[in-house]
Amino acid sequence: MEDKLYFTEEERKLLFILYKKLLRLSGDTLYPTDCQTLKRYFTKALTEGNLIRNSFGMNPIIRDMQTAVIVADEIGMRRASILGIMLHELVKQHLYSTEDVQNDFGDDVAGIIRGLVKINELYSKSPTIESENFRNLLLSFAEDMRVILIMIADRVNLMRQIRDTENEEARQQVSNEAAYLYAPLAHKLGLYKLKSELEDLSLKYTEKEMYYHIKEKLNATKTARDKYIAAFIAPIQQKLTDAGLVFHMKGRTKSIHSIYQKMKKQKCPFEGVYDLFAIRIILDSAFEKEKQECWQAYSIVTDMYMPNPKRLRDWLSVPKSNGYESLHTTVMGPEGKWVEVQIRTERMDDVAERGLAAHWRYKGVKSETGLDEWLTSIRETLENAGSDLEVMDQFKLELYEDEVFVFTPKGDLFKLAKGATVLDFAFSIHTKLGCRCIGAKVNGKNVQLRHILNSGDQVEIMTSNNQTPKRDWLNIVTTSKARTKIRQALKEIEARQTEFAKETIERKFKNRKMEYDDAIMMRLIKKMGYKTVTDFYQDIAIEKLDVNNILDRYLDLQKKETEVREEITYRSAENYSIQPQNDEKLFKDDVLVIDQNLKGLEFKLAKCCNPIYGDDVFGFVTINGGIKIHREDCPNAREMKARFGYRIVKARWAGKSQGKQYPITLRIVGHDDIGIVTNITSIINKENGILLRSINIDSNDGLFSGMLTVMVDDTSKLEALIKKLRTVKGVKQVNRG
Repeated sequence: MEDKLYFTEEERKLLFILYKKLLRLSGDTLYPTDCQTLKRYFTKALTEGNLIRNSFGMNPIIRDMQTAVIVADEIGMRRASILGIMLHELVKQHLYSTEDVQNDFGDDVAGIIRGLVKINELYSKSPTIESENFRNLLLSFAEDMRVILIMIADRVNLMRQIRDTENEEARQQVSNEAAYLYAPLAHKLGLYKLKSELEDLSLKYTEKEMYYHIKEKLNATKTARDKYIAAFIAPIQQKLTDAGLVFHMKGRTKSIHSIYQKMKKQKCPFEGVYDLFAIRIILDSAFEKEKQECWQAYSIVTDMYMPNPKRLRDWLSVPKSNGYESLHTTVMGPEGKWVEVQIRTERMDDVAERGLAAHWRYKGVKSETGLDEWLTSIRETLENAGSDLEVMDQFKLELYEDEVFVFTPKGDLFKLAKGATVLDFAFSIHTKLGCRCIGAKVNGKNVQLRHILNSGDQVEIMTSNNQTPKRDWLNIVTTSKARTKIRQALKEIEARQTEFAKETIERKFKNRKMEYDDAIMMRLIKKMGYKTVTDFYQDIAIEKLDVNNILDRYLDLQKKETEVREEITYRSAENYSIQPQNDEKLFKDDVLVIDQNLKGLEFKLAKCCNPIYGDDVFGFVTINGGIKIHREDCPNAREMKARFGYRIVKARWAGKSQGKQYPITLRIVGHDDIGIVTNITSIINKENGILLRSINIDSNDGLFSGMLTVMVDDTSKLEALIKKLRTVKGVKQVNRG
């Protein structure tokens, strides 16, 4: 027969040993026809097919049987998992289909095989395995938790078998994957024993000298260590027994990998790692007394040995997310040595050694965040299930159902929220890529920006230099990162358009030899119905507004505001106006210090806020290169600083005001009475060093609103004037413009 040629004599002997062991471990869960059908599958595969050995020359049937023994013996899995392991290679190599398996062995076995085949397809995309994302992708992609457990067991088996291989390159790759991918997965699922074995074997193959150096040191110190442990635990045993606790104790030396990590982290030699071992107290407690007796044991230990309060770890009250429960403390033992003591029950120890598989034999397990729903559903299913084995074989992993993991063409992996689109993915890689995205190729097919991604998709983003973000993109993306980046990009585009529009207007002003006044422009913008300056400039940028028409309207408004009205014969204060000549001065004085203690620079005082001596001010470098001085509380200050921070310079007043006067606008609201105007002007005229330049009064529904411009030399005199004006009968408000 073909199988005689396929199996070596040594492999044939091993085959029968493994077969008997598997029957002993799982025979009670197999169906009567399983063994016969399985034999038929392999006989056909060996005679008609071509089962391929891996890069280490391992026989796939032997390897799968060894893995099946591990999952049955060391994790506690049964029929569906074992048959899935034995048959998945035949399906992967297209010797049988999942439909064949489903018909002969049932849906459960076929489901596990589908998961194993899907995981194998992920590897074909050359992922970066050294990432948390890839571990999470495996957990979400496999769907069935048993697939992950099988993968871990298979890697443990592989690491055990490649000790003497000559294929060093393949061994290095397998060892790195064990450390970066499978050991963290085993830790996540609470398989601490298998996790430590993977880490130790990985270190043994990748850093051989360091592994054997630590191993020799451990062997050399074993006798002394055993003697110390015996001396440490003897008095504890006596006290625990006297307290009526049922328990057993054991010393556990740290794994070689764990010691190596400590040496690296603490940058010390082997001798510098003080906590080489831990003492474990395992109590035989009833479930309802577990916590009470663990804390009782803790009290006994810490009464005898001084504890380090910084090293207390309470995983009794709040277990780890993977189900781990234990109480850890570090105490000062004889000879001044620190010793870690772990206190737990038989149930907790079983869970710690065998992982989450052990949970299926217990009820009422508490848990932490992350796996809460998972463990809760296990608990609920247990309470309603007739068979623990049935629960374990049917339980599905839904921990990562709210996330999707997608690949780049190079194999890099990204995690996104479920429902994320191509556009979300583009922005998650880089903002520039997102801004220029026009679509993508998903698994080789062209798709649009709004295409929703699924776990395992391979995505190649397509871009165009002519593409820019659109406002409707905010309705396409689902992630907050993409939405924030799009808003930011739109804001930058608007800022550029606004600046362009503003410069266009200023250029037109120059061409027509017109003087530009911020205050008049602001009033024009408001009069045109715009709530924000940005909206006004945006309409200019998209040519919704004609610039020449705006200049004409500006001239009309300027003319209207500068006309002198002296019609004060009416009882109403409306149209009361005094206007001076427009004489904007160019200042050059040592009274203002600009930027880095520079004096004597030419500057203008901004008309939008009319700063005077004593105000908190800053300088703004205009397009023409001149400097305009604005008050810190200028209505335009925030926008200027946000958009043109590079054009802001520091400024402060120095010395004394020296009698220099500045124009200040005051807004006064009061009852419509010409007498009020007379009283106001009278008060101003009586003030020393204050000159009234202009008044404009508008009247509406019995109220007047007045704009006064006065010349004043500093803030103290201005504040005194404002206080006096507020005392005038009929005046309701006085505010600085």
